[in-house]
Amino acid sequence: MRSATLNQHIAMKHGAGGRAMRRLVEQVFLRDANPTAAAMDDGAAIPFEGGWLVVTTDSHVIHPIVFPGGDIGRLAVSGTVNDLAMMGATEPLGLTCGVIVEEGFPVEQLVRLQESMRSACEEAGTTIVAGDTKVMRRGELDGIVINTSGFGFARHIVRDSGLEAGDRIIVTGTIGDHGMAVMAARHQFEFRDELHSDVAPLNTLIRRALTAGGEDVSAMKDPTRGGVASALHEMAEKSKVGIVLDELSVPVRTSVRAAAELLGIDPLFIANEGKALIGVRPSAVDAVLAAVRAHPYGADAAIIGTCVHESPGSVMVDTGFGRRLLSEPDGELLPRIC
Repeated sequence: MRSATLNQHIAMKHGAGGRAMRRLVEQVFLRDANPTAAAMDDGAAIPFEGGWLVVTTDSHVIHPIVFPGGDIGRLAVSGTVNDLAMMGATEPLGLTCGVIVEEGFPVEQLVRLQESMRSACEEAGTTIVAGDTKVMRRGELDGIVINTSGFGFARHIVRDSGLEAGDRIIVTGTIGDHGMAVMAARHQFEFRDELHSDVAPLNTLIRRALTAGGEDVSAMKDPTRGGVASALHEMAEKSKVGIVLDELSVPVRTSVRAAAELLGIDPLFIANEGKALIGVRPSAVDAVLAAVRAHPYGADAAIIGTCVHESPGSVMVDTGFGRRLLSEPDGELLPRIC
C-alpha cells in the first residue's frame, strides 16, 4: 500500500515543507503515532501543572551557511524559538543543540556560528542547556548540520487548526525576504538593492499579540518552507475552512517583488524565517494588529485574509478583479532553505 502512494526513493521535495513532505510524514513516520504527534503542529503540547509543556525540534541544513542578514546559527535558534511561540510558549525554558560538522570545517567559522547562536538566544531570553557534537569524514557532509530542540511552558495552547469562518489572518511583516536573500547568495545573483533575510526570534512579538488578543487568537503558524501559500493551505485544511487572501494587502518589499518577478516566482511561495501568520477573531483583530505593529519586527504587519465557510481546505486569492485558486506547493522552490 505504501509503495502505491509514495515514491520508491526520497526526493528533495520530501524535505521542503509542502504537500509531498506532509504525505511522507503521514504515511511513514505517523503510522503508529500518538495523537499529540499526529496533530502535526509546530510542537507537541504535554499537559503539565495547570498548563502545557511545549516541546519542538528542528534540523537546519541551509546553503550557504552564512547569508545576508543571518547564518545557520541564528536560523537554528530562531526557528526553534518561533515554533514554540506559535504554540503559545513565548518564554522558552531552554534549548538543546546537536551539531554534525564535516572534517576540515574551519574552527574560526564554528566559533562565529556559536557566537551567533548565543546572540540569538540572548535576544529570545533563553539559553542552550545541553548539546552534542559529531564529526563526519570530509566529503560525507556538506559543511555543517545543526539540530535544535526547545522547551517552553504555555498556559493556553494555540494550534494551527483553530480557525473559524469570519476569522481574519494577520501576517506580521513583509514576505519572501529570507528565501530571496538565500537564493541570491547561493546563485550569486546581483540585484540593484541587496536582499536581506528576515531571520529572527519572534517570541516577544507573539507575546504582545497574545496579550492583546488572548483566546481570540485562534491559530498561528510561521510560513517557513513553502512560504505563506503552504502554511495557509495547512491551516485551512486542518481547520476545515476556506481562506480568501487579499492580494493587494500582502506586504512585499519592493526589492523582493522585483527580484521575484525577474525570476518568475510568486512571493507567496517563498520561505520566511521571521514572520508569523496569526488567525484572530474579528472582535480582537484591531487590537492584535496594533500590538504587533508596535513591535520592531511587526512594523509592516497587515490583515491579509478572511476565513470563510466556502471551499474548506482551499486558499483563494482575491486579485481585485476576481478570485483565483492558490495552489499548494508540492515542494520548496529552493531546496536547503532552512
